[in-house]
Amino acid sequence: MNTPLSGIESWAAFLADRELPVLRHTAHALLAARERMDRIDVRELADIVLHDPMMTARVLRFSAAHRGRRQLQDMSTVEHAVMMLGVEPFFRHFAEFELIENHMNPQALLGLLHVVRRAQRASHYALEWAVWRCDLNSEEVAIAALLHDLAEMLLWCWAPEAALKVQALQHADPALRSADAQTAVLGFPLNALQALVCRNWELPELLLTLMDDTCCEKPRVKNVKLAVDLARHSAHGWDDPALPDDFRAIARLMNVDEDSVRVRLGLLAAEREEKDN
Repeated sequence: MNTPLSGIESWAAFLADRELPVLRHTAHALLAARERMDRIDVRELADIVLHDPMMTARVLRFSAAHRGRRQLQDMSTVEHAVMMLGVEPFFRHFAEFELIENHMNPQALLGLLHVVRRAQRASHYALEWAVWRCDLNSEEVAIAALLHDLAEMLLWCWAPEAALKVQALQHADPALRSADAQTAVLGFPLNALQALVCRNWELPELLLTLMDDTCCEKPRVKNVKLAVDLARHSAHGWDDPALPDDFRAIARLMNVDEDSVRVRLGLLAAEREEKDN
């Protein structure tokens, strides 16, 4: 980005107008899937898309922009969006991609991939807990967790200098909240920017609500938030001081004890093995 931006509206307009790059792995997987277009089903295609938060946002953005007049319900899942579009039209509309790995300098790429991996883990946790809670549409919850930090990804893609400044502030003061570091650099927190970008894209209102931490009194939103928190706090290992609070909150949401949470995360056996050694 060469032109400095001022104000959250300018930032939102700038980011909402960018074409989203995708992971090289996603582009290769879709190319391979295209070669067997007549045999691939909607679920398999959706699974490829859902591995990549940027590709997921592309599909939902395209679906929102091309929603038919008679379509009364927003498409809040990738599987539904692909089904409504059709497999052949999907490959026609999503034939060319700019690759994330070709788009960015090494330092910015490292920052972005860290957020992408964190989002993938958050989505995995959110989906598992939603299924555990018998959520009737667990993919919505998984997508909300996958896209929860989309604005941070966009910042790394299109304004890496700003993203690096935020990162430097947090490294200098590990106790500094992410929103405070973002406000210090940009003048606003990224969750506010993300809400504007998603509204510019006309993404489903349900997904915006599921990504809104201020609505976490709702169990599905809490499911998303706790999955995002756990992925963030465990990104560098399982010794973060915030994790015990996460485990307690997850246990309350799932109505189980904390040991059950640790078992589901594969931690209890590891902790016992460490003690034995």
